[in-house]
Amino acid sequence: MILSGKAKLAGVIGWPVSHSKSPRLHGYWLEKHTIDGAYVPLAVKPDDLHAVVRGLVKAGFRGVNITVPHKENVMAVCDQISEQARRIGAVNTLVFHEDGSVHGMNTDGYGFLENLKQGPKSWHANSGPAVVLGAGGAARAVCAALLEAGAPEIHLLNRTVEKAEQVAKDLGSTVNVHSLTESAKWLPGAALLVNTTTLGMNGAEPLHLDLSPLAQTAVVTDIVYAPLETDLLKAAKARGNPTVDGLGMLLHQARPGFEAWFGVKPEVTPELRAFVLAEAP
Repeated sequence: MILSGKAKLAGVIGWPVSHSKSPRLHGYWLEKHTIDGAYVPLAVKPDDLHAVVRGLVKAGFRGVNITVPHKENVMAVCDQISEQARRIGAVNTLVFHEDGSVHGMNTDGYGFLENLKQGPKSWHANSGPAVVLGAGGAARAVCAALLEAGAPEIHLLNRTVEKAEQVAKDLGSTVNVHSLTESAKWLPGAALLVNTTTLGMNGAEPLHLDLSPLAQTAVVTDIVYAPLETDLLKAAKARGNPTVDGLGMLLHQARPGFEAWFGVKPEVTPELRAFVLAEAP
C-alpha cells in the first residue's frame, strides 16, 4: 500500500488498543477497494482523550472508532450525538466534518441486528420475547436495537439487579429486570437468547446457564467471538437450537464508519470472516 498526500485517514482509539481487530478488518476493505487511505490503532490514555480527538480533527483525520474504556467519556467531546447513541449512553464511532465538528454515533446495535439477519431466516424481532444476559454497554446497545426493530418484550438478566434496573429505566417499560439466577422462569417463552457478558470469553469465568427450559426454536447468540464457538453456543447447538456467533457483530458494526470515512459501503463476506479469523488471537 502506497499513500498519497491526499490519503483519507481513520483509526481506532482505545487503552489498550493492541488487541483490536479493527485495523486488520478495515485494512482488508481498504485494499479490496484500492482506496488511498489508512486505518491506524491509537493507544490513548483516558486523560488524553479530549486533546487527542481534537488533535486528530486538526490533523485531517476523517474519524475514528472508539473502544474500551472510552465509549462513555468520549460523548463529552462530541458536538453532535445520534439519538440512538444517547439512548445507549455510549459512542463507538466518530465522524469528523469539514467544519471541525465531531459527530458521535453507536453502531453496535446495527452490527448486532445485521449479524442476526445472516442467521436463521425464521427469526424476526417481533417473533417473541428476548432474554438478554448482562447490563453493560453492549447490553444497552442490543436492547435498544431489539426494541427499535420491534421486539415485544425484553427480559434483562444480570448478577447485579440494580445495574440492570438502570438500563431498564433508560430504555423503557418493555425491558423487565430479573436476577441471572432466575433464568429458568424466563427462558421458556423466549424467541431469542443473547449473551452480552464477557462470561465464556477466553480467560474469563465460564457462563453457567441451564438451557433445558429454552424452546428448541429459540435462536441463541453470543457477542463473544473469542472463542468463536463459546460453551453457550456449543450447548445450544447440541440441543438443536439455531445459533449465531459473535464475529459478525464486530464486522457489521464497522461498516457505517468505513462508509462515512472512505466513501464506500463495504460488505461482510465469508472471505472477510476467514481473513479476520486467520489472525492469531
